[in-house]
Amino acid sequence: MSSNNTSVGSGSGTTRRNFEFGRTHVVRPRGKHQVTIVWLHGLGDKGSSWSQLLETLPLPNVRISMFFWLQHMFYMQLIKWICPTAPSRPVKIFGGFPCTAWFDVGDILDDTTDDLEGLDASAAHVANFLSTEPSNSSFACIADISLTESSCKNPPLMLAVGGFSMGAAMALYSATCHALRQYGHGNPYPINLSAVVGLSGWLPCSRTLKNQFQGSYEGACRATTLPILICHGTSDEVVPHQLGEKSAQVLSSAGFQNLTFRTYNGLGHYTIPEETVELCNWLIGRLGLEGSPT
Repeated sequence: MSSNNTSVGSGSGTTRRNFEFGRTHVVRPRGKHQVTIVWLHGLGDKGSSWSQLLETLPLPNVRISMFFWLQHMFYMQLIKWICPTAPSRPVKIFGGFPCTAWFDVGDILDDTTDDLEGLDASAAHVANFLSTEPSNSSFACIADISLTESSCKNPPLMLAVGGFSMGAAMALYSATCHALRQYGHGNPYPINLSAVVGLSGWLPCSRTLKNQFQGSYEGACRATTLPILICHGTSDEVVPHQLGEKSAQVLSSAGFQNLTFRTYNGLGHYTIPEETVELCNWLIGRLGLEGSPT
């Protein structure tokens, strides 16, 4: 477990704010390490809540056979989960009352008041974790012709970001940073993501996203190839289902064509075993995890 500060300034470098992040909890792989996923909690929560849940994946589910449950359990042991804790800060939606939050937020339906500085600081915090992983460039063997065949024999470690609620918003924002190769304020984004997951969340800065991708051929190519899973319940009383659906539509129209949107009838602002089964299936299929559970 650890805690640290992240300092982020605007593109002009005229202002800087320090954000003190909380403790980070890590669920280490119990098999061959193939994927590292930074998983981000929701507003007012902390990393330990999700690390405890992720350590138990897959959750028991009567709708899948014991064979598939054991298969999921094997593949989930190949994943390293990093669960940081957001800084405590005053939040507009709570009338300025401080709580853990990845960025400041007022009305989530109002897309004109996004806290770009807070978004960039948290996205940089996530990127810092991923940059310290053993293989932090998914394209290292392709880009560097000086690498020997033996050094590229093993597949590169895959890097991903996921989250719930506000954590999902941060994950989707990181997806746009990955495609554009820069944070919202223009500083370079250093990570090549292999996948992004958002549960019961929304897309910040959606109003300007399509314009950002216009004229960016490379950004469009990166957007097209990035797998994204978005799940949302129809009875979500905190982040309305239509907002999650709209976020998926905005991402698709901006070029994120490898996007899966799943609706769960009657699901509120929480997760259920059926949703975690979907998550496990999707990660196994999209990331091409290797090995045999037998």
